[in-house]
Amino acid sequence: MTHPRLDLPAARDSIRQMPVSRIREVANAGMGNPSVLAFWFGEPDAVTPAFIRDAACAALAGGDTFYSQNLGIPALREALSVYLSRLHRPVAAERIAVTSAGVNALMLAAQLIVSPGDRVVAVAPIWPNVTEIPRILGAEVERVALHTDPHGKWVLDIERLLAALTPGTRAVIINSPGNPTGWVMPMDDMRRLLAHTRERGIWILSDEAYERLVFDGSAGAPSMLDLAEPDDRLMVANTFSKTWQMTGWRLGWLVVPPSLIEDLGKLIEFNTSCAPGFVQQAAVAAIEQGEPQVAAFVTGLRERRDALLAALAPIDRLTVGKPDGAMYLFFRVQGITDSLALAKDLVRQAGIGLAPGSAFGPEGEGYLRWCFAKPVPMLEEGARRLAAHLRR
Repeated sequence: MTHPRLDLPAARDSIRQMPVSRIREVANAGMGNPSVLAFWFGEPDAVTPAFIRDAACAALAGGDTFYSQNLGIPALREALSVYLSRLHRPVAAERIAVTSAGVNALMLAAQLIVSPGDRVVAVAPIWPNVTEIPRILGAEVERVALHTDPHGKWVLDIERLLAALTPGTRAVIINSPGNPTGWVMPMDDMRRLLAHTRERGIWILSDEAYERLVFDGSAGAPSMLDLAEPDDRLMVANTFSKTWQMTGWRLGWLVVPPSLIEDLGKLIEFNTSCAPGFVQQAAVAAIEQGEPQVAAFVTGLRERRDALLAALAPIDRLTVGKPDGAMYLFFRVQGITDSLALAKDLVRQAGIGLAPGSAFGPEGEGYLRWCFAKPVPMLEEGARRLAAHLRR
């Protein structure tokens, strides 16, 4: 005898109400089709450099297949300390935790400080994972939108951001260089934000995944680590994915005040326990040997950005600004009010895969994101296909 079920098992309401990834929704329409030029994901076309892969293979051959320390192997934490201290003010290894991907660093940071009902402010448009993380934890997220100047370049109204940090705000999230916009937060704005949050006891969560990918000839973008004291309410998340072309390795790190490191170790234990040892050994090699590769990668990205800008310039209906960092063009298509529908049409009808602007929040509607970390001929062919589709 069967019994009728009153309801089906389901996740809690806040999870069920989360939107699906619109980037994945577009990619699913074209993944596996060799005729589609894929620019939807934020990763380069080249595999991870051989010296990094070789270090992982050597660690595996040496038997590095066991659990490691919650906070990361000492050699990697020390290498990160040297690396960050060379770029910024000194950062002690005791403030650094190795995480299982940059997005895991963002989740751990939020778990450390965010409680249900908290108010969190984020500068947007922004990668959707960054704002969904505090929502998963029960926080309310308010967005402060970037805007474009007459040349299509994204800029922040710092006064508007500071005004949004009202009493009761728990944290502010910034992502600079930004995904999807390529916006780079000026040092003066960072200085004002830090002073404002210090006065009010507000946390800053700075996502600096693209800090090395800037095109002004500097070693990296301005960082909150250039300004903050160790005990400031600041956490900085980063990843090996972009700078060292290690997207599939799932390794990142988090810099926190010394008073948080013990509790962060507990959270890592209860989330992932530790990052794989052989992957961490590869990361040590990346840091210690990888500066020539990083410089060449950034130079190549600048050339590809400029080639794509030139290819898109003749196309009517586009407003395209020159990004200062990251690996994306985020451009407006005149007359478009449903960027998801346009992105799907481009996959099916033009064989070009771009991310819909609405994936990055309501500020991005009418825009498309194009990852330009691809060969120049592929970028130019993509521009031809986009132009032909828009003419139709």
